[in-house]
Amino acid sequence: MRTRPLKVALLGCGVVGSEVARIMTTHADDLAARIGAPVELAGVAVRRPDKVRGGVPAELITTDATALVKRGDIDVVVEVIGGIEPARTLITTAFEHGASVVSANKALLAQDGATLYAAAQQHGQDLYYEAAVAGAIPLIRPLRESLAGDKINRVMGIVNGTTNFILDKMDNSGAGYSEALDEATALGYAEADPTADVEGFDAAAKAAILAGIAFHTRVRLDDVYREGMTEVTAADFASAKQMGCTIKLLAICERAADGGSVTARVHPAMIPLSHPLASVREAYNAVFVEADAAGQLMFYGPGAGGAPTASAVLGDLVAVCRNKLNEANGPGESAYTQLPVSPMGDVVTRYHISLDVADKPGVLAQVATVFAEHGVSIDTVRQHGRQDGDGEASLVVVTHRAPDAALSGTVEALRKLDTVRGVASIMRVEGE
Repeated sequence: MRTRPLKVALLGCGVVGSEVARIMTTHADDLAARIGAPVELAGVAVRRPDKVRGGVPAELITTDATALVKRGDIDVVVEVIGGIEPARTLITTAFEHGASVVSANKALLAQDGATLYAAAQQHGQDLYYEAAVAGAIPLIRPLRESLAGDKINRVMGIVNGTTNFILDKMDNSGAGYSEALDEATALGYAEADPTADVEGFDAAAKAAILAGIAFHTRVRLDDVYREGMTEVTAADFASAKQMGCTIKLLAICERAADGGSVTARVHPAMIPLSHPLASVREAYNAVFVEADAAGQLMFYGPGAGGAPTASAVLGDLVAVCRNKLNEANGPGESAYTQLPVSPMGDVVTRYHISLDVADKPGVLAQVATVFAEHGVSIDTVRQHGRQDGDGEASLVVVTHRAPDAALSGTVEALRKLDTVRGVASIMRVEGE
């Protein structure tokens, strides 16, 4: 074993960073044995140096992250500060000064991963980011390496624990969205401002990363269709149960049937209870992969939290350090296909539409005509008169597979019918 330690700079020492530092210290002997050389925490860059950080020697703390990554003796930089800047500049600076990088920064990778890959390649360094998607679940490496010889056609998953916790509570307790969100906040699953989670921004960044790896093409955050789950109601869950389904916020990345384009989207969807993703409970994550040779695979586990995310970071750290010792590099960017990303309107799927309509003869025929005029075939229809005697009824239409653009046109036409008082909900049906 080499005696000179590999030096690691840690950028950020919050929930994840403090766990990384702890594991590096408590498991130092094991890590050295697995890598083939000791690893040494050489510096920790933070914004608030006066904050107490148990287990991190005070002499390692610095507020000058730039000076830390420019030292020249740093072998690996671990970036867990998040955000776009200064993270992007710090990472590229690390590459310029001979350090490989392990990052958990999904937002930066989704927005500007190409720049980071190019900088890593230019300077002969590694960029690893297992912790950026699905926490402790081994997912990025299997997609980049284990399935590198296969053709992946679809990646569909639950990649945000907060939203899954909320929807799971709504499904199993009958709670409304606000009540379930309050419980998630009280238990620490939801941030004080949950917008990034419940509006799908977090999942969209992860979808961009997954699509890029799975389909060997560049997919940016702006390419991902995003729809939040704040409008999901208890009535939607009741309707889903009548169909033998539940509701999940899904990240879905697909290759077109002709192989000429890809799509990436995040939105709530009904999925059959028989689908493996339907049984994912609480704040857990799971990703379902469909490939030509491997068939169907599912990756499941805790998708967030300090210790689980640190586990993924340390796994990358071991791999990168081994590469350093062997004077080799791991896989870089694979974007050789350069496939276009199709708009949401081209996506073909099924739909569940709930309408408030006038309770009188001929309404169903009018609604069916609108669907036919837009080329959307109806699978089933359920109509229920209301007991309050207000002259309205609820009409639920489930379609066959159709392009999203055709569905949007159908809904706009339905809103213009005098007999349609309102479109209560629109939800896609996936996983069948």
